[in-house]
Amino acid sequence: MTNVTKQEALSSVAEMPGPPGPDANPSPPEKGRYDRSIVEGPLRSAVWKIAWPTMLTNVIGGLQGIVDHALVGHLVGFSGNAAIGVAWQIFIVVIVFITSLFTGMSVLVARFAGAGEEEKVNRTVYQAFFTAVGISLLIMAPLGYSLSPWLLDLVNAAPEVKAEALPFLRIMFLFSIGMLLFFMLSGALRSAGDARTPMILGIAMTVLNLVLNVILIRGLGPIPAFGTAGSAMGTVIASGLLGVYALWKLWHGGWVVSFPRGEGFGPDWTIIRSLFRFGLPTGIQGIAMNVGGVFMLAFIGSLAQSAAAQAAFAISYSQLFSLITWSSIGLMGAAAAVAGQNLGAGHPDRANAAVHVAASFGFAGAAFIGIFFLFFPRQLLAIFGMNEPGVVEIGVQLLRVLSVSGLFIAVALTYTGGLQGTGDTRSPLYISIISQIIVPLSICFVIQQTSTLDPINIWIAILVGHATRCALTVIRFNQGKWRGIAVDIEPKAKQSAS
Repeated sequence: MTNVTKQEALSSVAEMPGPPGPDANPSPPEKGRYDRSIVEGPLRSAVWKIAWPTMLTNVIGGLQGIVDHALVGHLVGFSGNAAIGVAWQIFIVVIVFITSLFTGMSVLVARFAGAGEEEKVNRTVYQAFFTAVGISLLIMAPLGYSLSPWLLDLVNAAPEVKAEALPFLRIMFLFSIGMLLFFMLSGALRSAGDARTPMILGIAMTVLNLVLNVILIRGLGPIPAFGTAGSAMGTVIASGLLGVYALWKLWHGGWVVSFPRGEGFGPDWTIIRSLFRFGLPTGIQGIAMNVGGVFMLAFIGSLAQSAAAQAAFAISYSQLFSLITWSSIGLMGAAAAVAGQNLGAGHPDRANAAVHVAASFGFAGAAFIGIFFLFFPRQLLAIFGMNEPGVVEIGVQLLRVLSVSGLFIAVALTYTGGLQGTGDTRSPLYISIISQIIVPLSICFVIQQTSTLDPINIWIAILVGHATRCALTVIRFNQGKWRGIAVDIEPKAKQSAS
């Protein structure tokens, strides 16, 4: 995407020759609705204040997914587990592009909240909402529904897996708007310094989702058992109800972010272009990572025990490993918010230190969970009704590899948050292409062409990819190029006068 000038856009991003000096923010931030302890108080407390609610929300959400898989595994069988895992891998590839707008939004919101500029925060949030809704309803829903069968064929889904995955995938594509609103709201609130409200909303959505899924997957009274499709139905109903409530609150106020009033409801193309300038690299990064995951599923589908390997992957990687990734994504959000706010307030050294603190939290958490992967893999798999010897052996292999891989991905995600939160969204894109596509897929391709590709070869390829991502991300962040990235949006009055 070509750059736009300040005169052409309300927002611009420029890399200055050096880090901002002490006068980078000549006007001190106003003390208002934003939590100033993030830019002024003890750093570990600031990081933990944003991190723990997000981590708890993500872990609880991950546990809800685990319950879904357990129900489906016992009622449908491992083909149902494989179907959910395959469908989610495909769905995420598409939805991640839309949620990339929220990364662009979060960069701007964190900077403006750090500088105490409320009007700019609210304008950014509304335009991110407007754009995401348009793309979801006009593009993602119709195309996703039509292309679902082809996408399942692309990943070599076994016939019994495809039969279960198709209705699940179509429901998710058609009714994903509530989930998108939750992602948008969580990112906006967290970037503005409020991580507790998304936690409360996330827990409420998870509990409602869990109740609905227990009813819809297995049936209750006159409600029939929908099986795998019931899991998708519960998810979209719960997120849709939450989305309606979120819109009401954003309009009537009461949160640290809200919709601006008296400025019209149409698109502001200059702000939208700014969202894409920050968010598009993250969207491409997410697509790259998940396209890599889709091709990895294709390699898994080519194995002699494809259905068993897909089921083991769905449980071990997509569910149990999420206990590490979701908590690390919470720390990634905390690193992004705290680093972005401190950079906006003119404190680049605090921004740098915040990311190192978040990484230490992530490493410790991944090490703790990894102990269970390493020593109790069979017991964890048994929770999902996995008793077939072939599936269990493959799952045990994968969990033991993931006990090490989790250390790398936890650190990589927190440093990715530091880069993205300060405005460097391009470096994680390049790193992801190398580490999530080129490295692991090349390993699998070479082994497949020269020998016999076994499940352990694929698991080791994933480990090498995660280690590569960790090393490259830490190196890039420590180079400090992000210190010179400036963000601004002109006041609304200036735009109207021009």
